[in-house]
Amino acid sequence: MDAFSVSIVNGLNEPGMRKRKGIWMAGVYAFFQFLMPMVGWTCVHLIADQFVLFERMVPWIALLLLLYIGGKMLWEGIRENCKSDEVKEICLAAGEKKLTVSVLLIQGLATSIDALSVGFTIENYPPVMAFVAAIIIALVTFIICLGGLKVGKFVGMHLLGKASVFGGLILIGIGIEIFLKGILA
Repeated sequence: MDAFSVSIVNGLNEPGMRKRKGIWMAGVYAFFQFLMPMVGWTCVHLIADQFVLFERMVPWIALLLLLYIGGKMLWEGIRENCKSDEVKEICLAAGEKKLTVSVLLIQGLATSIDALSVGFTIENYPPVMAFVAAIIIALVTFIICLGGLKVGKFVGMHLLGKASVFGGLILIGIGIEIFLKGILA
């Protein structure tokens, strides 16, 4: 659901995103959602004792990454908020920020880092079953991220220059939610 929410934010922030880029974005999130449970599963089997400290840091890492990305979007949205009554496309182009590879990779990592715990919960699965579970997670993530992107693009066309502010607030909220779930669990 975190990747879905961030997909909505990316659609809000870049409603003119091309289909190919959207598929690539969903693929990156799906890859990270596949990778993290497999890393967690592998860690339980290889280095479980050393991994306990890192597991406690997961909520902090996700919080910091999403606060950074969300705060940056919020700041840019406030700074460059499009307030004119000009043509929608001109206003949209002025406030729209393109999703870069580095931001996408940070988002993918931040929204999937809590999926490491899935690897801990499937520790008793044989390797093939763990792999299949991770593939299913990746496919579901891919599909819901495409849906989230469509929702965000649709809403983003109506919010115009305010989309970046709204998206930044959502990312900050997701970071806080991951953090609170992690430390209260």
